[in-house]
Amino acid sequence: MASNQSPSTQNNSDEIDLGQLFQLIGRGFNAVFRWFLRVFLYLKKNLLILIGLVVIGLAIGYGLNQIISKKYKTEVIVKPQLESKNYLYDVVTEIQSNIQAKDTLFFNTIGLNEVDFTGLRIEIGRVTEVSNSESDLKYLELLQSFENTDAIADIVRAELQNKSSFNHRITFYYNNAVFGKQFAKKVLDYINSNTYFNGLLEIYRNNAQNRIEQDEKLLKQVDEIIVNYTSGLANKGNSTATDKIILDNQEQVNIADIFEYKTGLIRDIESKKIELEERTVPVSVINLGETQVEHKSFFGKSIVLIPIIFISIFFLLSALLYINRRSKLIN
Repeated sequence: MASNQSPSTQNNSDEIDLGQLFQLIGRGFNAVFRWFLRVFLYLKKNLLILIGLVVIGLAIGYGLNQIISKKYKTEVIVKPQLESKNYLYDVVTEIQSNIQAKDTLFFNTIGLNEVDFTGLRIEIGRVTEVSNSESDLKYLELLQSFENTDAIADIVRAELQNKSSFNHRITFYYNNAVFGKQFAKKVLDYINSNTYFNGLLEIYRNNAQNRIEQDEKLLKQVDEIIVNYTSGLANKGNSTATDKIILDNQEQVNIADIFEYKTGLIRDIESKKIELEERTVPVSVINLGETQVEHKSFFGKSIVLIPIIFISIFFLLSALLYINRRSKLIN
């Protein structure tokens, strides 16, 4: 008898357990539904208050964004000479530190007797070049056509010089437009007053000038050799012409080498003249920009920030009031 009743009792127990499980699941769904219902009723009850907070917040945010302070700035593009980039950044940092400290004694030494520190600030950064991958690819394809020519060396040399020497932008910020322009010029004069770099520049310029004079003398001699060679060809006729030149020491020189040497002298003279033009001060000013007006928002944030803050405060206060009511019921 006992063995016959065991399976029936076990089946009834399994049915009871499944029934309880379904009841628990149903209670869970009911609890979730009631929670969503309470949230819906809460939002419905306070809908006008929430809309009012959003509208007021948007209005305040928009109003703050309309409060604009008028400031000015001047951007100066410079190019360091003689590896003076580190000096340039150090001196700009020094000037900014003196601005923060309001060191009037320092600014008096550079010719600024009355300094308006309101909104005064100086920054520096490298001028980044905009790169176009498509144009770079076409440039590389063009270089392949010069692969076996003498021009490739000059092109590569110029490109390396262009990539290794960067321009830098010094930005001056100020509130007084008249003083700001004067301040920028005085600071640039102070940057270029370094005695060490100016001494080196003087030596470089003298060397370049002497090099130009020597190259011009050699170029004159080469021209005389070429003229004599041309005259000799005209006198002897093409039948006895040769591409060799016999110098006084009986050494034969190829006429093509003479022309190549002349071309090298001309290029050296040109590069030294450019060097004399560029290397006049430690930091060359490429472009001294005009005063620019910079409008800066007083608030400076998104107008939706204030409505979010208002709504968050409202929800926080509501939660605190609810907890306070529940605590009174426990007591």
